[in-house]
Amino acid sequence: MSASRLSRTPLPGIGTRYDLTTREQRRLSVVAHRDGGRTLSAYRSDDPDACALSLRLSSGEAAALGDALLPAPQCSTVLHTTDLGLVAERVEIAGASHWNGRLLGETRLRTETGTSVVAVLRRAEAIPSPAPDFRLAGGDTLIVIGTREGVESAATILGRE
Repeated sequence: MSASRLSRTPLPGIGTRYDLTTREQRRLSVVAHRDGGRTLSAYRSDDPDACALSLRLSSGEAAALGDALLPAPQCSTVLHTTDLGLVAERVEIAGASHWNGRLLGETRLRTETGTSVVAVLRRAEAIPSPAPDFRLAGGDTLIVIGTREGVESAATILGRE
């Protein structure tokens, strides 16, 4: 039996789509919307292009389902940002981005949106707590934390071409 496969597809202006093909060759997809909601879809086994079920979940419902699928460790030191009204999101810098080659500080994300870039993922490495003089590059993925509205605004700023 073959292993499951997961692919990720950015959906500009919408969010990100994750497609899973299970070991049994069943297809599932999740669209992670920028508003925190999720759309969960399951496809028919006899026709993998035909959707058999599609559910729109609120961010709270999606979090509850996530907890059921992958329970969080029962540890008092684990911080759940959703409990505080904060979210963390990955935002990719496109190769054609206005910010490709520019300094992180030039984005003015903290000033304009109240968000913080807590890490940058570049190729196979993670750069924690990048300083304002950190030079962005196409293909970088920024981990942005803040309110839902702030993170959405930051993603809009970072998506500028």
